[in-house]
Amino acid sequence: MLKSIIVQISTLFLISLILFSCTKEEEVFKTSSDKIGVLIDTTSVTCTSIETEILDLVNEHRKSLGMQTLKPLTIISAVAESHTKYMIETGEVNHDDFYLREQALVSEAGAKSVAENVAYGYVSASNAVNAWLQSESHRNIIENPNFTHFGISIDTNTEGRNYFTQMFIKK
Repeated sequence: MLKSIIVQISTLFLISLILFSCTKEEEVFKTSSDKIGVLIDTTSVTCTSIETEILDLVNEHRKSLGMQTLKPLTIISAVAESHTKYMIETGEVNHDDFYLREQALVSEAGAKSVAENVAYGYVSASNAVNAWLQSESHRNIIENPNFTHFGISIDTNTEGRNYFTQMFIKK
């Protein structure tokens, strides 16, 4: 059973790395990794409006504190998407297998450190960001001055509820 779950997660991770993410820059990753075992090509993916709004709201918050803004990075959003899909499949907001996402970002994006925020059920970008900012642990991630890049993934389950995965890295 555990092997089946690992295979399913790995398959979802690989598919989502190929198909999903968002970026505001022309950053392209085409790489082959023995750990991931797939060509990652993020050239054809785009952000949804709510994902873009979350990226903007996080940077507006950081800027209001005199902090550096974060740069969106396609590969981060692709990795976040794999977890968003997993949470929808399990029906639970969680940080399961974070170390796999962390390893992928260390390997493929040159991350020195990685963190993530997750959420469920919010209908707007501002509601999700405000909830993260009201939580000390989530706010500490958003306000961490060491992070340089970030990505976001939002998807909706069959009942119409949004699931969010926001990831941050230090390069």
